[in-house]
Amino acid sequence: MNARLIAVKILSDVCLRGQSLTAAGQSHLPSLSDARDRALAQELAYGVCRWYFRLQALAEQLLQRPLRNRDRDLQLLLLLGLYQLLYTRVPEHAALAETVQGAAGLDKAWAKGLINGVLRNFLRQRQSLLAALDTQPQQRWSLPRWLLAAWRRDWPQQWEIIAAASNEHPPLILRVNHARQTREHYLQLLAEQGLPATPLADAEDAILLQQAVAVSQLPGFDAGWVSVQDVAAQHVLPLLQLQPGMRVLDACAAPGGKSCHILERYPDCSLLSLDVDAARVGQISENFQRLGLRGELRTGDAADPPAWWDGQAFDRILLDAPCSGSGVIRRHPDIKILRKQEDITKLSANQLQLLRKLWPLLKNHGKLVYVTCSILKAENDEVVTQFLGLQADAALEALPVSWGREQGVGRQLLPGDGGGDGFYYACLVKRAPDSDRQ
Repeated sequence: MNARLIAVKILSDVCLRGQSLTAAGQSHLPSLSDARDRALAQELAYGVCRWYFRLQALAEQLLQRPLRNRDRDLQLLLLLGLYQLLYTRVPEHAALAETVQGAAGLDKAWAKGLINGVLRNFLRQRQSLLAALDTQPQQRWSLPRWLLAAWRRDWPQQWEIIAAASNEHPPLILRVNHARQTREHYLQLLAEQGLPATPLADAEDAILLQQAVAVSQLPGFDAGWVSVQDVAAQHVLPLLQLQPGMRVLDACAAPGGKSCHILERYPDCSLLSLDVDAARVGQISENFQRLGLRGELRTGDAADPPAWWDGQAFDRILLDAPCSGSGVIRRHPDIKILRKQEDITKLSANQLQLLRKLWPLLKNHGKLVYVTCSILKAENDEVVTQFLGLQADAALEALPVSWGREQGVGRQLLPGDGGGDGFYYACLVKRAPDSDRQ
C-alpha cells in the first residue's frame, strides 16, 4: 500500500460508508510506516473532501459516461488525481503516473488508460473547465447546495466570505496550561525552538503558531504544558464566570478540551465531565492524565439525567450541544459530504431537548452557557429563543465581551473571525421562584 491507495481507502470510508475522516484515518493511516507517507495520505484525503463537489463536477464533465457503482473507488482515485493537479505542488508527471498506477493497486488495471486519458484531457482543457465551474456557486466554493442556501439566508452579506473561509487550511492554535506554564514563558520556549508564534488578544491562554507542526515538536506537549484548541473554543471559559468551589457540569464534554481548560484555571471547582460515548470519555481521561488534572468522569446521556445525576444541583452548566459543525468545516471538510439538510431539524430538536432536560439540574441564580460550533441560526439563536419562550424561569444574560457579532440572542463568531472557527454562544440565568425573591 502507498499513500495514494490509503487515501482512496480513507475516502471510500467517508464517501461510500459515511464514516468521519477522523475515524477513517485512524483505521488506515497506521498501515503506512513512513511518517511522510502518512502525512501525504492525510493531506490528499482531506483535500479531496475539501474540494469534493468541485472535483466531482470536473470528473462528470471529463468522463464520457458515468462509472459503474462497483467502480466508485476508481471515481475517488480520479478525484485524487484531479486534486493533485489542481491544489498541490506534486509535479504533473508524478501526479499522472502515480494516479494511473493506483488503478492497478485497486486491482483494476483495465482502468489505467481511462484514468490517464481523463487527467490528460483535464490538463488540455484546464482553463475553460475551471472558468465554467466558477460560474456556479456550488462548484466554485465546493459546498452542497442546501448549505449554501442556508448561509445565504442567514448571512446575506457574509455568505461568500464564510464560503471562502470554510475552504482555508485552519491555523494551529494552542492553549497554554495555566497550571504549569505562563503564556509569556511558553512563547519564549517556542522562539527558542524556532517556532514563530503570537499571543491572541481576546483569549489569555491562546497562542497562534505561524506554521503548523506536529504536536511532537511542541515544547512540553507530553508533559502537559500545552494543548491544541481553537481560540473560539477557548472563549467559552470566561463566559462561565466561575468561582472556586463551584459545582460545574460539562454536559457533552468529549474530547474534553473545555473541561481541561476549566480545571487548568479553576482546579478547586467540582467538575463533572459527561459524555454519552464511553470511548470518548476515555479520551477525556487521557487528556486529564497528560495535563495533570483531576475531575469526575461519567458516561451518560445528557438528555437522561435520572440515569447519571446524583440529585445535587450545579452552579454552572456548559452545554456544548451536538450540532451540524457548520462553523468548523475548515477543520473537518468531511462535514460537507456527511451532513444532510434533513439533519438540521433533528439536531435543533435535540438541542432544545437537552436544554429542557438539563435546566432542572441548575441552581437558582445559576448559569447555563449554550455553545455550538454551528453558524446556522436554526441551531443557535432560534433554539435559545424557543427555549426562553417555554421556560418561564430562564432569562438571557448579555455576554460581557467585545468579540463576535451580537445576535440579539447570544453572540456569533463566523469562520475566520479573530482567526478562529465559527461558534455561537448564549448565557441563560435561572431566576429564583417568586417566594425566594420576596
